[in-house]
Amino acid sequence: MRVLLFIAALASALGCSSRHVVVVYSPHGPDVLKDYEARFEAEHPEVDVQWIDAGSEEVYSRVKAERDRPQGDVWWGAPSTMFIEAAEERLLEPYRPAWADAVDASFKDSQDRWYGTYRSPLAIMFNTRKYSKEQVPDTWDKLLDPAWKGKITIRKPLLSGTMRTFIGAMIARAPSEDEGIAWLRRFHEQREAYMENPQLLYDHMKKQEDLISVWLMPDVVLQRERNGFPFDYVLPAQTPVLTEGIAIIKGAPHADLAKAFYEFVTSPESLAHQAAAYGKVPTRTDLDPKTLPEWITTLDVDPMPIDWASFSTNEDRWCERWAAEVYNAP
Repeated sequence: MRVLLFIAALASALGCSSRHVVVVYSPHGPDVLKDYEARFEAEHPEVDVQWIDAGSEEVYSRVKAERDRPQGDVWWGAPSTMFIEAAEERLLEPYRPAWADAVDASFKDSQDRWYGTYRSPLAIMFNTRKYSKEQVPDTWDKLLDPAWKGKITIRKPLLSGTMRTFIGAMIARAPSEDEGIAWLRRFHEQREAYMENPQLLYDHMKKQEDLISVWLMPDVVLQRERNGFPFDYVLPAQTPVLTEGIAIIKGAPHADLAKAFYEFVTSPESLAHQAAAYGKVPTRTDLDPKTLPEWITTLDVDPMPIDWASFSTNEDRWCERWAAEVYNAP
């Protein structure tokens, strides 16, 4: 059950529960979080998993705001750029998981402050009741074709790590920053709506069959396979591929349980389940391919070359420019 932090703090202060607590901040959504609350508690019945489901930027802001009095234990999920920034701001506790050597150096922090869990390509999402793959744009620039004016709806960007990455990537791939902003201005002119959260985006696209969007490929798979939404995707060439991460929050009130939860959700068994049930593509290289869905083992992605450390340095400024010169422009 979703539990707000102030309830957890009150219960602890009053001694209302004899169970131990671990608090998880995550943008992975209620499907994943409810599932892994139940799975972890089944193996650790003495533990009460409490979680906050929020967008990546909101989680990052919460961790920063609580730095002098941390309330969360585990930060599970967000693009690596946010973990890079958080690590530099000393918001994360170094922890070397048991599987540390099974992840490429580019998918983890050199000081063990965060590790990548999944690789998540950005895709163009569409409603299969209206379109086939052949009818949907297969490059980023085709999104600007007049035929798609008023037919693109996306998650409101600034609180979404996914959409902040999209903004940054469209600027980074352009010949100059100004030309990237100009591209985003044209894209903005194509939009039908900006949605406040992912669930509203899914519901809107389910009802409005002629709309398309930009979103994480694994989440498209999740909504199709688990929730029965009529969605599919196209992976453009040179697509940004996010590394989603996990970390222990510095000063975590329940550090030992934080480590136990961290190891539990990143175990081979859990990652295989997340791949099958939620479309997550693991970063670990030591998993038995037979335990993963065939579509993951045969996935063909052309990743956009991105210096993620440099990207992280520029992301806030790029998003500020987008807000001022695109979203709020007269």
